[in-house]
Amino acid sequence: MNEDLLFKVEAGIAQVVFNRPRTRNALTSGMYEGLAAICAKVDADPAIKVLILTGAGDQAFASGTDIAEFRQFASPDDVLAYEARIEAALSALERCRASTIAAIAGVCTGGGAMIAACCDLRIGEPETKLGMPIARTLGNCLSMSNYARLAGLIGPARVKDLILTARLVGAKEAIAMGLLNEAVDQTKELLPRAHDLGRRVAGHAPLSLRATKEALLRMRGQAPQSAAEDLVLMCYLSEDFREGVAAFLEKRSPRWRGV
Repeated sequence: MNEDLLFKVEAGIAQVVFNRPRTRNALTSGMYEGLAAICAKVDADPAIKVLILTGAGDQAFASGTDIAEFRQFASPDDVLAYEARIEAALSALERCRASTIAAIAGVCTGGGAMIAACCDLRIGEPETKLGMPIARTLGNCLSMSNYARLAGLIGPARVKDLILTARLVGAKEAIAMGLLNEAVDQTKELLPRAHDLGRRVAGHAPLSLRATKEALLRMRGQAPQSAAEDLVLMCYLSEDFREGVAAFLEKRSPRWRGV
């Protein structure tokens, strides 16, 4: 798609690479839009059976949205447009006709963790770290749809654990929580394992796989994105959020005031 988001297809298996290793593959608005476009491309090509997502290098899958983009937020419309852009990408990914596999090396947080959560299967390695440290870093919150996604995956109690403690969990604990399906022993084994698993899944009945994905989405009973707009705006338009962004970019601890 572009140099930040690489896409290729080989023998019915597509691969997306988040390609900003110098920023720990931090996600730009263009990358979210590009991911949605890739999912549409995959949906239109019945020869593609599996879509694998991974990050360039071994330091991160994706470390979340590029914090510099948040400095542009000045109005409710800016915030809601940002959330809509992410929702379009995540919804396209979880409803993708092909089976999706996240191959996660290193850090996977924020928007990167939500992308992984929307995949059908997730594989980690010894250095994988997953979490939602928003209460420690920026002082923002998730959308209603994303709270629902995480709660459907790991349960409300574990969602509270991750967000209230702002901690990152390693591969072993992530498997126990349901954030990962499995982990390889060495980082170099990650992509080969993802492709092996992809070939196995690609050989199964497509309608069985598609029906399972759709049935589970219907069971979740997605809450409308608008249901928590007041909460999203409260956080993103707060002084605390501006302080969190400034502190992150200035590499210092934020001074929270609750306003």
